[in-house]
Amino acid sequence: MTDEVRVTVAAEACLLLLGRDHDLYDDVESILVYPSTVIAAERQQGVFERGGAVVEESEAILGQAHKGGPVILVWDAVKHGARDPDDGRSVVIHEFAHKIDMAEGAVDGTPPLPDGAARRSWAEVCSEVYLALKDGDAAVRRVIDPYGARNEAEFFAVATESFFERPVALKEALPALYALLADFYRQDPAAREQRR
Repeated sequence: MTDEVRVTVAAEACLLLLGRDHDLYDDVESILVYPSTVIAAERQQGVFERGGAVVEESEAILGQAHKGGPVILVWDAVKHGARDPDDGRSVVIHEFAHKIDMAEGAVDGTPPLPDGAARRSWAEVCSEVYLALKDGDAAVRRVIDPYGARNEAEFFAVATESFFERPVALKEALPALYALLADFYRQDPAAREQRR
């Protein structure tokens, strides 16, 4: 673990906390950084699982966040994301968004929100964009990675990537989603981008 690795990961992860309390990462106890792509082992059906249990096939991963466990990152992907801060992709931002999603228990694409009104607003705005992404809406797919259509948790992670990496495009294409994320993260990266 070099200083370059530590600083790069810390800088991108801390971006999500600017202007916020720091308890959103209470679940982050360790960060494992591998030099290049990792193949996750195939998960076999357990002895006590019923016949219909989902069995995960082995697949290449660039990052993973585990509830109650580590954040796993692949250094090649971290460097690629850090070198092009405008491409809409950052494995660090993506995986730490998952950790924020996990902060209240469920991994459901909804970060810790202050009250029922905020949760209703979150559900309304995010559901509309998520369903458009799942339906293949070209305008949405230009600013939100189609990977986010897998489930609500992935949607939150890729929307967070777009918010920090392509804020002006996100704000122009999906202003309600941008406003929701700006309110949650207490930041306006589009304004920062326009000042640059």
